[in-house]
Amino acid sequence: MTTMTEASVREFKMPDVGEGLTEAEILKWYVQAGDTVTDGQVVCEVETAKAAVELPIPYDGVVRELRFPEGTTVDVGTAIIAVDVAGGAPATPETPAEAPETSAAPEASAAPEKKPEGRQPVLVGYGVAASSTKRRPRKGPEVPVQQASVAIQTELNGHGPATTSPAATEQSRPLAKPPVRKLAKDLGVDLTTVIPSGPDGIITREDVHAAATPAQAPAPEPTVTPTPAQAPLAASYDAARETRVPVKGVRKATAAAMVGSAFTAPHVTEFVTVDVTRTLKLVEELKQDKDLQNLRVNPLLLIAKALLVAIKRNPDINASWDEANQEIVLKHYVNLGIAAATPRGLIVPNIKDAHIKTLPQLAESLGELVTTAKEGRTSPAAMQGGTVTITNVGVFGVDTGTPILPPGEAAILAVGAIKLQPWVHKGKVKPRQVTTLALSFDHRLVDGELGSKVLADIAAILEQPKKLITWA
Repeated sequence: MTTMTEASVREFKMPDVGEGLTEAEILKWYVQAGDTVTDGQVVCEVETAKAAVELPIPYDGVVRELRFPEGTTVDVGTAIIAVDVAGGAPATPETPAEAPETSAAPEASAAPEKKPEGRQPVLVGYGVAASSTKRRPRKGPEVPVQQASVAIQTELNGHGPATTSPAATEQSRPLAKPPVRKLAKDLGVDLTTVIPSGPDGIITREDVHAAATPAQAPAPEPTVTPTPAQAPLAASYDAARETRVPVKGVRKATAAAMVGSAFTAPHVTEFVTVDVTRTLKLVEELKQDKDLQNLRVNPLLLIAKALLVAIKRNPDINASWDEANQEIVLKHYVNLGIAAATPRGLIVPNIKDAHIKTLPQLAESLGELVTTAKEGRTSPAAMQGGTVTITNVGVFGVDTGTPILPPGEAAILAVGAIKLQPWVHKGKVKPRQVTTLALSFDHRLVDGELGSKVLADIAAILEQPKKLITWA
């Protein structure tokens, strides 16, 4: 019989890869049971509410078990992979005759057992807790992942080792997808009391709603029965022609942040239409500059530089509102956010200390930011600490917009499409390259005068780019 020693098994737990995040979804496993891993090797990719992140394993060994399949949302601190650091052969199921004499019950020998274990050091998010001995669950072909995870969770909750049989474990944790479990939690429904109607005994959203209705309905009275207008609501749509997409990850975090910002900060938006013909000519000249070769040189680069110069001339706009302490926090640095549309939703990574960067350095940082965002590799740290933001809606062909402030920032600049339009230039109507800028700001921090000065300075620089030399 081949077994693993308890001391040789290490469990890698889901770390907090951001700041205060509580869960992450496993997008892809890069290893399987039996694979050899080394310290620092990426074993999986997860998506948090802020970004997609690759997780490296912090030790050498042989993978014994992947605790959760791809697509599962896992709480921070939950073990997701077990590794035998001794590198022995995979454990084989034990028969009752081979079970240790100290076994609590004969049927427990085929069921996963777990004892609380001290947390191993992880990358980010939590430290090391006091440890105690543990026994790794033995793998068997009959034991599904859901049953094994129940045994783990039972002990993590402080209820002692899991000694139930597979059948008992399955009864104690009904089959349901994470969104259904959250719905049940929100409605106060105990899933063990719900009758499943899905395939293979899976509980559906409809099952949860059905279980919640009797508990929430008032006592039968003629005066409080549902009206005829309420009855058809459940069938008022054609489910065969609809697609429901769970709100999670980046989209969920963005939605919560935007709602919080819109209903917390009093937004004001001002607009200005600008002749940017000279700016576009300067862009073409800079593309030929040897110091900017192989760098991203475009109108956004000069717009970003113009905003930084405007902030230097009007520093009070680079601030935030501290509600708890009732203070205005003036920032003596600029972390310039660039809103980026990605397949996972809108994200706003920022260029740290953009105010001290030269034009070539700013171009390099902007190129790296955009490339990383499109590849879905933006780190949570890159999206924290922003002070002011630019959103370029012009790339979608629209004239401008009224952007909502990222939480904690006082201003955001929207850049519209640059179009050839008739414009009065030197007393004559000529075709000129024109765009519309919109500056939204927090009216608690920025009054109309300050907001107007900032927007006017940006427009003046884009109309006469030579001001970059005299104002910077």
